[in-house]
Amino acid sequence: MRLLFIVDPLEKLQLHGDTSYALMLEAASRGWDVWTCQLDHLGLMGDDAVVDASPTIVMPATTPAEAFQVEASSHHRLAEFDVVLMRKDPPLDVNYLHATWILEHARGKTLLVNDPRGLRELNEHLAVLRFPHLTPPTIVTRSADKLRAFQAAQGGAIVVKPVDGYGGLGIFVVRDGDPNASSILETSTGAGTRWTIAQRYLPEAVEGDKRIVLVDGEPVGAVLRVPGSAEARGNLHVGGRAVKTQIDARDKEIIAAVAPMLREYGQILVGLDVIGGMLTELNITSPTGVRHASRLDDKNVAAPILDCFERMSRGIRTR
Repeated sequence: MRLLFIVDPLEKLQLHGDTSYALMLEAASRGWDVWTCQLDHLGLMGDDAVVDASPTIVMPATTPAEAFQVEASSHHRLAEFDVVLMRKDPPLDVNYLHATWILEHARGKTLLVNDPRGLRELNEHLAVLRFPHLTPPTIVTRSADKLRAFQAAQGGAIVVKPVDGYGGLGIFVVRDGDPNASSILETSTGAGTRWTIAQRYLPEAVEGDKRIVLVDGEPVGAVLRVPGSAEARGNLHVGGRAVKTQIDARDKEIIAAVAPMLREYGQILVGLDVIGGMLTELNITSPTGVRHASRLDDKNVAAPILDCFERMSRGIRTR
């Protein structure tokens, strides 16, 4: 098997919790070929998606300098790889959009993880609103006045975040009595120029934000991300603590509801975020959680993911 990872520069990866690195390590342990490239190495030759990619030797380590040995790049068709993993972190800017159009030309020739159509059409914050019975009350608006009215209707506490946000950036909890509330709402909406998502604040957030890792609609691991002291966000890179958790009956209900849509849009490797039994986000660009779940559960979470990739890739090759 030959796997191509479209990633950020390898030296920037935070190996302790990086899912791309976990998948690379598992692939290397199986004797599979790992190749890497960045977004700007993609291109088209006529109707054929192509790339300048580098064979990459991957080793267990704590720093990127020790973990990766990158060899000279060479020119290839994406169809030469069994699996192409689009693992570039957000933001989903114009360059990212153009890359998904290039990847469209490889559909049916290789396994795309995740499918570019879904990456474009399923906003990670808005897609969950297709399942209102599973999500907290939510509005999307550019109006600070409407956010204030929503806050009052929800009992005085809401979470606001940008529609195109990622990694916990721009997330605020706004409560009655906060002297900064008006400033936060005006800043979040860019004084009426940016759409902002507001959701009812879920008190269970202090207990943690559960990340559930799915592959082809099936759960393979989960981790509870507990906010640090004086912090509302559970994101691990801003001080959240990874805690062992279980997938419960409510989680299974959520998974069963969203899995058909994920399959429809070709979203194979996905992270669901659940707080207090409510679905808050759908992570499809570069979902993480594999390394933390593996350590906490003392199991190889990457293995069933690569098993799925291998099975799905063979299905494409035998068409």
